[in-house]
Amino acid sequence: MIVVGGGPGGYTAALYAARAGLDTILLEELSSGGQMALTEQIDNYPGFEDGIDGFTLGEKMRKGAERFGVQTQLTEVLSLVLSGEVKQVETSAGKLLGKTVVLATGASPRELGVPDEKELVGRGVNYCAACDGMFYKGKTVVVVGGGNSAAADALLLSRVCAQVILVHRRDTLRATKIYHDPLLHAENVSFRWNSTVTELLHEDKVTGVRLRDVQTGEESIVPCDGVFVSVGRKPATELVKDQLALDPAGYIIADESTKTALPGVFAVGDVRTKALRQIVTAVADGAVAVHYAEEYLTENV
Repeated sequence: MIVVGGGPGGYTAALYAARAGLDTILLEELSSGGQMALTEQIDNYPGFEDGIDGFTLGEKMRKGAERFGVQTQLTEVLSLVLSGEVKQVETSAGKLLGKTVVLATGASPRELGVPDEKELVGRGVNYCAACDGMFYKGKTVVVVGGGNSAAADALLLSRVCAQVILVHRRDTLRATKIYHDPLLHAENVSFRWNSTVTELLHEDKVTGVRLRDVQTGEESIVPCDGVFVSVGRKPATELVKDQLALDPAGYIIADESTKTALPGVFAVGDVRTKALRQIVTAVADGAVAVHYAEEYLTENV
């Protein structure tokens, strides 16, 4: 088995595969943990009563998998050939052949593209309300976006924050109607329509945002303790877009079995179409993928 991606889904798949007796290689370009490694504090993954930082959790997952014989190769994947009985993976270190492939390439949040955004991640700029919302209990936050994710984030944050200000570039939400009434009736949720964020105001941490009205050009300042960017995610599917079916948002179409349209190829974690993208759901995907990979190998090898 070749696992492409060293996040929680990838390392869980590798762990389960190695424990099932499969020769397993995991390919990761940067470091173990994927997007998770960038998270300073994780409190919603079971088993760590005081929480844990994402880098440490990623390292623990790597060491746990390698204890059972998983080989980790820090290398860039250049191309994939996923059809046929033997899959081919071309990397910067050479070519690998495998009977099964697990795609765990993940997805990254779309950024606002304003100055200092990257530098302020963890210091007021956030991309996951479920992950980081509790850090803003009793505080004021801005949510940027107008789709289902932004609406869901605003609702979640309204339960813990003193005030939630939703900023959207249009004059109505793009989110499905099920979100509209709860948001409009939430006493601590307000809206800034027809507005975009042009600047993050900060000292050491975020202190507010500068907004521009897209119709009038007028600018205003909104003080806040944190900003949640919810303007979509970018699935890492460039390598497979011509080989696998993708949904309209670019995610690999694979149901809860994690099976893709190609036999012996599985998609786990944030890269596949799914309702909830969290560490715990990625881990579950990894275990499921190996279950069906074993079934596939039994029937085809």
